[in-house]
Amino acid sequence: MENLLKKISLFQFILITGSVFGQVSVKRLNDPSIVAQHKRMVFQDWGDWRPYPKYFLGIQTNFAYATVWGIWAPKINRDYKDGEDIRPLKPTGVQNQRFAQLKFQEEEAKKIKAASDTIHKRSVQDFAHWTSATVDADPLWLLYYKRMLKPITEFPDTPQNFIEWRLKDLQTFETLSSTGALKRLQEELDLIKEKYSMSRSMDMPRGKRFIMYHETLIKWRKFVQELRKHNNKTTLLTDYKNILKNHSNFALPPAWTPSSDGQIVQNIMNHYKHRY
Repeated sequence: MENLLKKISLFQFILITGSVFGQVSVKRLNDPSIVAQHKRMVFQDWGDWRPYPKYFLGIQTNFAYATVWGIWAPKINRDYKDGEDIRPLKPTGVQNQRFAQLKFQEEEAKKIKAASDTIHKRSVQDFAHWTSATVDADPLWLLYYKRMLKPITEFPDTPQNFIEWRLKDLQTFETLSSTGALKRLQEELDLIKEKYSMSRSMDMPRGKRFIMYHETLIKWRKFVQELRKHNNKTTLLTDYKNILKNHSNFALPPAWTPSSDGQIVQNIMNHYKHRY
């Protein structure tokens, strides 16, 4: 019973206290100088320098002005008043510049994220082509390199005659064989086929695989061009030999037969018979 009375008394005290404080009016502080400072701190007004000076006979008599902006004010206050407009929220204010820079950074972040997502997707796609088991399904291989590198697989590994070497004739084959050019061509062919085999059988990034395809294709084109040059060069040498043989001082006409001494004398007499 005693505890109940204490609780009731405490509750009554709280009600009385609340009613008393509720009837007290709150007086708001409305200092024009503080309001002017608030305006300078945002965007509204910069030139309202309250408190204002008061003059009597040319002498400033407002103590508040003297201690805030006047001769007795701290140097930092006077520099602030005489300095540039530094409202942070004015059109060219620092805070607005930060907002603009933040917006720009957000746009850049979106671009970077889009680029990183693209790189990630590309990496995932390229990863599927790392293994040599999927090289035949690559679109770029099917569209271009399969057709361009097909002659390498069709060319024999160790050609044995001029037909397999794609030479013009047997004489060209023998000339290259005797000069050692065929041995060097065989070494180049082995390197090309080995590089092609590595590009098709090894596990590697997709980009590196296509670089190997391209290098193999360049070497193959040089190899074919060299074979063509040997064909043309050997043909030219053969033609030169035939020309020199036909125009030699010791070359004899195919139907020529030596004359006898009697025929020679008879020819001379026939030539000079009208002169004597």
